[in-house]
Parts: sequence; C-alpha cells; structure tokens
Amino acid sequence: MLACCLLGVVAVSLNAAPADSVRHAAADSVQGTTRDTTLAAMDSVEFCLLTCQPHDEIYSLYGHTALRYHDLRSKQDWAFNYGVFNFKAPYFVLRFVFGLTDYELQAVPMSYFVEEYRRFGSEVKEQVLNLTPEEKAALYYALAENVQPQNKIYRYNYFYDNCTTRARNIVERCIKGALQYPPSERDGEVTYREMVHACTAQHPWATFGNDLLLGVKSDLPTDMRQQEFLPANLMQDFAQAYILNPDGSRRPLVKETRTVVPAGQQTIKSGFPLSPTWCAVILLVVSLVIIVIEFKRKTIFVWWDALLMAAQGIVGIILVVMIFSQHPTTSLNLQLLLFNPIPLLYIYKVWKKRKTHYWSILVAMAGLFYLGAVWQDYAKGMEIVALCLLLRFWPHYKFDI
Repeated sequence: MLACCLLGVVAVSLNAAPADSVRHAAADSVQGTTRDTTLAAMDSVEFCLLTCQPHDEIYSLYGHTALRYHDLRSKQDWAFNYGVFNFKAPYFVLRFVFGLTDYELQAVPMSYFVEEYRRFGSEVKEQVLNLTPEEKAALYYALAENVQPQNKIYRYNYFYDNCTTRARNIVERCIKGALQYPPSERDGEVTYREMVHACTAQHPWATFGNDLLLGVKSDLPTDMRQQEFLPANLMQDFAQAYILNPDGSRRPLVKETRTVVPAGQQTIKSGFPLSPTWCAVILLVVSLVIIVIEFKRKTIFVWWDALLMAAQGIVGIILVVMIFSQHPTTSLNLQLLLFNPIPLLYIYKVWKKRKTHYWSILVAMAGLFYLGAVWQDYAKGMEIVALCLLLRFWPHYKFDI
C-alpha cells in the first residue's frame, strides 16, 4: 500500500524463500506427477488452506496464507506459496512503492514451510477442504499449471491481489458447484485502515508509516470479500462457507480444522521508545520554546523555519509520488493539503528574511488540512505537527518579516 514502513506492513509472505535447488525440485516434481494423476488417486489426497499466525518480523504482521497438497499414500507433501518475492531484485523498494512488485508462486516442501513458522513461534492452522475427486484434480492441475516458470509470476497488490486472495480465487475456480458464504458481521463495518491498525497495534511506527501513505479510499467501508485480503478473515469465512452442488444438496467447504504448528513463544522486539504522537508533542514543546525566545529577543530563527519547511516539503514530495502509484488507496491523500512541495519554493526567501506571501499560504493550507480530517484519518501526531507549522505564522506576522 509504499515506502519502507508500508513495505514491511504489506509483505504478507513467507519470510524467506528456500534455496533455488529445493524450489526447482519441488516444481519439477509437481509438474511431473500431474501427468500420472487420476481421479482414483485423488482419494488419498488432501488439499488444505494454511493460515499462519503473524510473528514480530515487520513483514509478517498480517499473517500468511498458503495451500497444502498432501498425498497420504505417496507421502508427497507440498505447500503452494504465493508469497515469494526477491528482495534483492533491482529497485525492489522503489517498485514496491509504485505498486510494480512481482511476486511468485512456488511449491516448497511442507516440512520446510512448517519449520519456518515453528522457528518464529507462529501457529499454523490448516482447514481440510471438502472437495470431490474431480475438484481435487482440477485444483491439482491448476496449481501445477500456475507453478510453471511462465505462469508463476504475478503483479502483487497488497489489498486486492496477494497471497491470500490468490489462494482463495484458485480454490473457488476449481469448485464445480456454487461456493456460498453466509452474511458476515464484518460486512460494511470496517475499513482497510482499521484492519491495518488491528494488525500493527504493537508497532506504532509501522502504523504511522501506513497512515502517512494511505489516503481517503482506505477509510471507506469494505465488504466481506475485500476483507479477505487478510489471512485470518479468509480462514473465518472458509469455516462458514458451503458448496451448493448441482443437484441442490450442499456440503461445508471445510471438512476439518487442525493445528499444524502449535503457537510457541514469540520474541517481541523493542522498537523506538517514543511513539509518533509523543515525538510530535516534543516537537510542539520545542516550537513553543523557540517562539518564546524569539519574542524575548525580538528576532526570528530562520534556521528553524528552514528546517520545518524542508521536512514538510520532503514529506510532500513522497506523498505526491504516491499519487502515481498503482496502489489504489494512495492516490487521494488529503494530507497533501499541508504536506506538499510548496514550502520548498519559499525556503530561500525565508532564509534571506525577505517578504513573502508564504505565511498566508501556510495558514490557508493548514485550514484545509484540518478540514480534510473530516473525511480521512491522518497519521498519529500529524495534526500536532501541523500546529507546529502553523505557529510559525505568529512571529513572522508580529515582526512583519
């Protein structure tokens, strides 16, 4: 949904891909066996939706989803993971910010997949899907086709096309009947921003980074299907869904739920000791102290003006860049009403203590910014930072500079 904070927030994927040799061996095995698979062989096959609990690494705050293929007869056991990415790819962060990141599907040994989450103390649950042999075969062939080199790469989108929605969609496509979900209590009750907040509650700076970049669209109500970008929501909806067969009968989508990896002890890493709000409060106190000193000395500290204007303009450049991102929830961000590149155009005049209309412009921008808070939730502390900027009008008006 972005810069480094959102990068961490949105990477709902396995924390590391296996070695190339293992990945290639898995893919070759799956592709080779599909030619010999028959409907009769599907009697011994289980397909499961894997839902992985978040752990404290920043990229895993939202959890993860994968699909498991388990042949009880042949002992083949693979996790199909749509969340693999190459962080070392050229311009990875920049491409992620613009919504141009490519993720891929890879088949990895289930034992490897499980060990990763056991190491982090993250619980992994599996829901055994209640599929017919025909549906299992269809899903098997679809995954085997998807994992081929020419098909495995896809354009990742945090909210609309991620590892969780991909797993859901391929299961739905392979079901012969109609998959139906009961009404959800969440439907229309939560926004994307609220769901992100729930996942980053223990990481205030990750929350701040997201809120800085997410715009008005992230504050709109979402329906049940939109909310299934989160693994926990999809697991909940699958548990209540049922398949309406062509003959009118129906069966639950999930036959059984099991714990593959029990929840372990997680290590909580300590972050920056002060929250964004407290940092904003400290900035406000410093701003007030500076104003008091300025009034006593009957002067203006233009270096403080230049520092605030530079920070304001740099944040503004980032937000302007996000207008052109393919992340759909960043294109209309009302924080741009105040945090935009305009201050950079006036820094030189302010530094030279020349008369300028900038301070009147600042008051107008700040007024619009506070008005915009009616429609958009801003990042924590940004209203306080806006007050720090607005206060600079006072000494300049007093001393007519």
